[in-house]
Amino acid sequence: MSEFTLNAQARNDLGKGASRRLRRNANLIPAVVYGGDKEPVSVSLQNREVARLLLNDAAFSSILALNIDGKKENVLIKALQRHPAKNFVQHADFIRVVAGQKLTTMVPVVLLNEDICVGAKTGGGDIFRLSTELEVTCLPKDLPDAIEVDMANVDVGQIVHLDEITAPKGVEFVALSHDNNLAVASVQAARVNVEVDEDQDQPADAAEGEAGAEAEEK
Repeated sequence: MSEFTLNAQARNDLGKGASRRLRRNANLIPAVVYGGDKEPVSVSLQNREVARLLLNDAAFSSILALNIDGKKENVLIKALQRHPAKNFVQHADFIRVVAGQKLTTMVPVVLLNEDICVGAKTGGGDIFRLSTELEVTCLPKDLPDAIEVDMANVDVGQIVHLDEITAPKGVEFVALSHDNNLAVASVQAARVNVEVDEDQDQPADAAEGEAGAEAEEK
């Protein structure tokens, strides 16, 4: 389990107007921390620090050490609101992580052994990741960085479903608890695009058809 650190400051100036001022005047990102047995807390984050954190994909599914005015809170990223055009973060929601209490979150899917996959290397197929992330429930100490799917023995036409994946110790797949056996990855036959060269000779039947049409016109 990776650990990342993010600094924050508590804020009392709330509302949409206050959030706009934070973003425009101080280059800060408004955020909220909630969950556990504590009241929600409104905080502000340094824009550049958040941008640097999010360069690492593991941060989205890892427990973060959030330092709020020097006091540490273990949290997960629950939601990020981004600018619709420029894609920078405008607001963040964090949920507290409490030791000994199970949490539910999304974890990315990582495909292993793609280079020796039977269906791709021998069968000439293409590998597809059908689920980019999976929802899991576990204790904080058991939270994995990713769910690994071994593609070595997957042949052309085969689909790897959720119930075929061995979950890390202490981790349960939420979808299976709802009888939803998700398709996670597959190997499919490669698509072949046939291009017709206009300078090539046409098939005999096509040529005969054109010749017949010319004869009728005469």
